[in-house]
Amino acid sequence: MATKIIAGKTVNVNDEGFLTNPAEWTKEIAAEIARDEGISELTPTHWKVIDFCRQDASASGKAPTLRRITTAAGVSTKDMFALFPKGPAKKVAHIAGLGKPEGCV
Repeated sequence: MATKIIAGKTVNVNDEGFLTNPAEWTKEIAAEIARDEGISELTPTHWKVIDFCRQDASASGKAPTLRRITTAAGVSTKDMFALFPKGPAKKVAHIAGLGKPEGCV
């Protein structure tokens, strides 16, 4: 298993750079991953989605799909693409310190 230093903390990551242990995640790590993903600032709406994804993954054991996020978190698909461009479910899972959602390429 590979490790990477993100926001000054050494974390375990898989081949695609996703954290393999969600417990290693911090808000500082999220902000740095977001910047690497091209999101310069995480707004309260970003955090609403990130927090929902972490809570949902904690309950289900897997990162939520885009459909699950839009249905349960109350954020439209259009807004998800505005917040997390080019693959919002995969991008938010990465930022939230979760594994890649099922069905994402």
